[in-house]
Amino acid sequence: MRVLRSPAEAQAACRAAARGGTLGFVPTMGALHAGHAALLRRARAENDTVALSIFVNPLQFDEAADYARYPRSAEADARLAERAGCDLLLLLERDALYPPGFATRIDQPQLSGVLEGAARPGHFAGVLTVVAKLFALAQPARAYFGRKDLQQTVLVRRMVADLNLPLELVVCDTVRDADGLALSSRNAFLAPSDRARGLSLVRALAAAEAAFEAGERRADALRAVLARELAALPAPPDYAEIVDPDDLSPRAAARAGDVAVLAARVGKVRLIDNHVLGARLGPFTPRP
Repeated sequence: MRVLRSPAEAQAACRAAARGGTLGFVPTMGALHAGHAALLRRARAENDTVALSIFVNPLQFDEAADYARYPRSAEADARLAERAGCDLLLLLERDALYPPGFATRIDQPQLSGVLEGAARPGHFAGVLTVVAKLFALAQPARAYFGRKDLQQTVLVRRMVADLNLPLELVVCDTVRDADGLALSSRNAFLAPSDRARGLSLVRALAAAEAAFEAGERRADALRAVLARELAALPAPPDYAEIVDPDDLSPRAAARAGDVAVLAARVGKVRLIDNHVLGARLGPFTPRP
C-alpha cells in the first residue's frame, strides 16, 4: 500500500492507476472501523485498484471544538486499510486541500436544509465541497459510501448527476454491532450507559419495520411507532421521519423502499440511523 500525502502526488497516483484499469475510491474522515472495512472489501471486489482518503474536513463541523476532538488514529487506520485491500492511502492535510484564499463552496439548498441540514446549518455545503475536491483528485470509476449517512448519499448522488461527474456512486448497507447499534467513529465517545440508551434508535427502526411488515402504511402511524421507542431517551429526538429515498420529502403513505430516518443526542454524542422499509433488520444479540 502506498501512502500519499499531497494532492499532487495523490492525483498522479490515482490517474496512473486508472490508466491500468478501474479505480474504486472510499472517502473517509478516519477513525476507521468495520463499516469502512466493508466498503474497502466491496471496492476491492469490483475494481482493479482501491484508494481510500483520510481527511477530517473542517468545513462540515459546526464548532471548532467538535473538529478538534474528532477521533484521529492514523497508524491504526493505515493497518485496517491495508488489511481490507487498500492500494493507495491518501493522507491529506488541511492546508493542502484548503490553501490560503480558498473560497468556493458547493451546496444544494433544497436537499441540504432538512433533517441533518436543519440541525446542522452549513454542514452539507462542507461535505459536498470536500467530496467534489476528492473526486477531482482521485477521478475514480466508482466511489463507495455507507447508507448510515443517508442524507449525505442523497446529496452526493444528486451532485454527481447535476455536474455530470463520470463516476458510479455505490451505496453499501449499514454495518452494525451485534447488538444492532450502527457503527460510527463517534461511538467511541459513548459511555456504557449512553450506549445502552442509544439502542433505542435501532429498537425504534425495528418496531417501525415490524409495523410495516404487518401492513401498516400510514406514515403518521409509523412515525408514532418511532416516537414511542425514542421516548425512553433523556431528550426528544431531533427528528424521526418516514421519507422518500430520492428527495427526502416526508411520506403520507409509506411504501417499500421508503426510509425511516432518525437522529437523537445520547449523552455527549449525537447518533443518526435509518432503515429501508421492507428490508430485513435484525435479529440482534444483547451485550452481556
